[in-house]
Amino acid sequence: MKGAQIEQVSILACVTGLALCAAWFACLALTGHAPESLAMLISAVGGFELYHFGQGLWTALARRRAGGR
Repeated sequence: MKGAQIEQVSILACVTGLALCAAWFACLALTGHAPESLAMLISAVGGFELYHFGQGLWTALARRRAGGR
């Protein structure tokens, strides 16, 4: 994947995570309890974002050590 495509996937995952969080709070406000499956989906998206963030940091560090490219 190219860099721009990876950034688009990251943005899409971020928006999806925010939408899922909003849905979780809406379910909690309307029914008094939120479904566990929604919390697991939010955790999965958050885990992907944390992994992607760490991968970006690792790549930037590798570039810096390789000569600034």
